[in-house]
Parts: sequence; structure tokens; C-alpha cells
Amino acid sequence: MLPAPSLVRLCSWAALASGVYSVSIADVQGPGFRSPLVGQTVQNVTGVVTTSGSSSGFYIQAPATGNQSVSAGLFVFTSSKTVLNAVSVGDMVSLSGKVQEFRPAADPTYLPSTELSSPTNLTVLSHNNTVTPILLGHDRSPPTRYLSSLDSGRDGFLSVPNNQSLLDVVDPVAEPTKYGLDFWSSLEGQLVTAPKPVSIGFSNNFGEFWVTGDWPKDNVNSRGGLTLAFGPDGIPDGGPESVIIGSPVDGTKNPEMNVGMTLSDITGVIQYQFGFYYILPLTAPTVLSTPSATVPPTTLTSSSDCCTVTIGDYNVDNMDPNSSHLPTIANHIANFLANPDIMFLQEIQDNDGDTDDGVVDGTTTLTNLVTSISASGGIAYNFTEISPQNDLDGGVPGGNIRPAYLFDPKKISLVPGSPVGGPLDAVQPVRGGLFDLEVGLSFNPGRIDPTNAAWNSSRKPLVAHWQTRSGSKFYTINVHDASKSDGGSSVQGAPRPPINSDVDQRTAQVQVIANFVKSLLSLDPLASVILAGDWNEFIQTRSVFEAFNGILVEVDGLAGIPTVERYTYVFDNLNEQLDHIFISPAMALRRVEAEHIHVNSWAASLNARASDHDPSVARLRICGL
Repeated sequence: MLPAPSLVRLCSWAALASGVYSVSIADVQGPGFRSPLVGQTVQNVTGVVTTSGSSSGFYIQAPATGNQSVSAGLFVFTSSKTVLNAVSVGDMVSLSGKVQEFRPAADPTYLPSTELSSPTNLTVLSHNNTVTPILLGHDRSPPTRYLSSLDSGRDGFLSVPNNQSLLDVVDPVAEPTKYGLDFWSSLEGQLVTAPKPVSIGFSNNFGEFWVTGDWPKDNVNSRGGLTLAFGPDGIPDGGPESVIIGSPVDGTKNPEMNVGMTLSDITGVIQYQFGFYYILPLTAPTVLSTPSATVPPTTLTSSSDCCTVTIGDYNVDNMDPNSSHLPTIANHIANFLANPDIMFLQEIQDNDGDTDDGVVDGTTTLTNLVTSISASGGIAYNFTEISPQNDLDGGVPGGNIRPAYLFDPKKISLVPGSPVGGPLDAVQPVRGGLFDLEVGLSFNPGRIDPTNAAWNSSRKPLVAHWQTRSGSKFYTINVHDASKSDGGSSVQGAPRPPINSDVDQRTAQVQVIANFVKSLLSLDPLASVILAGDWNEFIQTRSVFEAFNGILVEVDGLAGIPTVERYTYVFDNLNEQLDHIFISPAMALRRVEAEHIHVNSWAASLNARASDHDPSVARLRICGL
């Protein structure tokens, strides 16, 4: 049951909705995500104009009511030049209009934003009034853990199943001290100042970028970004204390941003648009500092120890033989990853890239890459791959992306005796025979259950069996699971928990991989097995990786990488980890070292990256202690 004061407030708004039309901004906004007066024509709405000059409307603000669940700001939507020319910043105005909740028809997963449309009876009551912005971190501070009260489930906003309720339909009374969406909604249309902002991502193609400011923050990494991590209660933290900065109201241009840049204070109005709560700055901020562009190379170099191997993992972003970023990737492998004994690569395209002409072979792409690595001062790698069937593994049509391995032939080689698998051949772990206890693979390399529906329009994992020059053997599985690219919803959208596109497919893919590993470990419980790649999922989405419980361990924890430094990808407001390395139980008992090399997350700009993923390096023991 609601506390008595909340019940009184709701009754008051219900009364207004039933026919009382002379209202305040707070009456229009109400205590939730939708106006209680939506669809009503209201009169004598009074406030001070805080922004003007737009061709679509202006913002007004009234004194705060003392109820932090209710905003005192409002957007007045109009294209009337007569109305727009009649108001200036600082004018106190009174006007009538129709209350509406705007949501683009093409974006049904967005939250609606409250507006007063078709304004009439505009009266300027006085001029030169001032509105003092809410000073974030002083007057009000965003919460630091949860996005919404409707994100039920042990994984919070990442819980599966998704889309169990719609925030604007349930329309709970806002709890702005606990939930991030409630906080920003409670300031919709109001003037705020973000003091000492720090960029936590890259500028997008519209010049927008995410920041935190001088207020409490959780999971801040050494670069200044917010890392997706578990909160102290074990629920994933979606970074509700961050906000995106939109295009300046005065037409100035935001500076180009990267992770960790600091800026002058930003003052602007809170507006929901394009699936997120924005600050629309009154003018563009200036850059105060830029972090060093120097990226430390890995410290995990190859070892002469026959029981130690180094691996690198890198999604090389749709690489074809003539990709402009190929030499940069080669330099990364040679000089930042220190020439790992094996490279797990994802997104190797075929020999003519995205030309959709039936070509599937990728040997030219791989040959050009290993040649460029040598030219960059690296070792002379060999490679292995299995070409997919044309246009059946997802990605850019015609590109036929696939996982592939580079390997140092002076250090390791494929175990002989098994044929190379074809695109539809399902690899299996096998014993040599009745008197031969040696375990191997039916194909080497081979693909895991490639006709399983879990892999529809997605890459099939590439399994290989290796041996060192001393005869020590181990297995690898190169993974590139189904993409998140289509059909998802914003983490600040209406569906709660947010729609995580293709999460069911990725869950099924992990289960198929787990089944293969179980079958291998049933024949050889002490087998050394290394899985690495782009899983397109966060470890915090625990339901996806449940099938690995008890059979595989992620290396980041074993290696002692601090939680906030576990990221390989910058997206929206979070530094995230989509790229993971797992190992079998026998290997987890031995020494484990791992590092993420931030050659792309620390780039100067979005377009300066060679890939949208950072590479990782691990040094692992496949035998001994």
C-alpha cells in the first residue's frame, strides 16, 4: 500500500485529470513516467522560459514543489513562428495547450516524453527572470546501482526473460533516490548543471557523448570510464549515474570526445529523446584535459617453457585482404600483443570481402595479415581456418566472416592424423581405439555441431587440437556468438528488463559448446581446453553462461584482473566485456595470467579505432603445475 502522502498526491492528480484545467507544470508532469493529464487541454500553465531559439519549441520551468518525484520543467512543442518569436529566455509566461506524450511511431520501445503542444493564450507576465539550475552532485545526485524498479530478476537490467513489463504502462511512482530512470525522469525539462564532467565514451556520429560528473559513482576504471560490473548485492550495475550530452541549444558544436577527457561544467535541460535521457547543453563545453594516448603493451610474452603457451584474442572487425585497418591490426599483434603463440581471430572475411559473388575462401585475407605482421616486426605465423558456406554465417552479406587461428610453427603445430573438417562436418572427441587411450578430434580443425539451429546465421566455433614441440597437447575453441546488433531496446527504454536481442540464441550456443566440452572431458577429465572469442554477451548475464558452471572457468578472475578493468568494448555509457577466455578445470589449477590491451578503447576518437573490440592476451599452463 502506498504511504498516505503518496495516496493524497495520486488522488489530487486524478482530480485534475477529471476536469480541473488551470494547472501547474508539476500537475502536468505528475509523479510517474506519464502525465496524469495526457490528452487534456490545460490552461494557465506558468513558468520561466529557460531555452529558446529552437524551431520546434521551448522549455519553461516553475519553482520546485518539494516533491522530488515530480519535475518542475516542461517542453512546449510548437512550430508557430508567432509563438516562438514572442518569447525569450527569462520571460515568465502563462499559456494553455494540450498535454501529450510524444514517442516516435518508428521507435515503440522508447519511453514517451511529456509535452505541452499547440500552445494558445500565451501571455508574457514579466522579463529578465532567472532560473537557478539544479546542481547535480549538490542539490540532487543520481543513484549509482539500479536503472528501474521493474528490472526484476537476479541479473537486474540484464535478467532473462526480457520485456516482462513496459515502464510507461505500469507507470510506477518515481523513486528518484533509488532508480536511475526515475531520477532523470523527475528532472525532465528542468535546467541542471553537471559539474566537472568526465567523458566515459566516444562521441557518436551526431556529436553526442556520455559523461559522469562530480557526484558519487561506482565502478570507475583507471581511464575514467564506468565499467559494467556486479554491484555489492550481486546485481549488475547499469551505470545510472551517467547521462548523455546532446547537441548544444545555441548551435555550437561539441568537441570530439574519448574516454577520460575532462570538460568545463555543462548546463542544460533534461530531455528524453532517441531512447535516453539527455542533457541538452545551452552551449558546447570546452575540453580541460585529455588522457595520454600511450597504450602499454602486454607484459605476457611467449615462454620457452614447454608447458606454457600465450594466446591472443582479437575481433578484427570485418577484415578483408585490402582492409585499411589491416596494417594497424598487424602492428597491434606484433608490438602490443607480443606475438602470442596462438591468435584467436574473429571476423576474417573471404578473399574479396563483402562482394557477394559466392567466394568463401579466406586464405588471401589471412596471408596478407601474417605478411603484414612480419613486416611490423612480428613472427612468421601460419594459419588455419574452415571456410563457411556462402552467406550462412551472418555478418555483412558476401563477407562470410569466420573465426581463424594464427599460430607460431616454431612453438606449436596441429596434432596430425585427422582430416580438416568441412563447413558441415561436426567435430567429435574420439579415442584412438581399444588399446589406444589417446584422445583426439575426428576433424582437426573442425566445427562444433554446425547444422544445429543454434548456429543459424551465426559463426560456428572452430575447434583445434595442438601440440608443442615437446609433445604437450591441448585444445582450443574459437568462438564468435550471435550478434546483439538487431532488435534490442535501449537500457533506458520502456521494456523492462530491456530487450537483449538474440539472447536466447546465444544461450543455446553456449549450451552446444558446453555439451562438446563435456563430451571431451568425459574422455579426458584432465584435458587442457582453452575457449576464447567474441561471445557478444556480458558475464553479468549469468543465465547465458549457466551451462559452463562446473566445467569451465573465466580467466579474468583467476588472473586477478581488477573488476573495474575487465572491459574490451566501449558502448553507450559503459565500458563492457564481450570478449572472454575460459579454461578447463585442470588448467584453472595452474598459474593463469591475463591482460586486456586497450588499443581501441583508448583511441582518440570513434573513427580512430582499428576495431570496436580490444584484444586480450593470456599466458597459460597446459601441463605441469
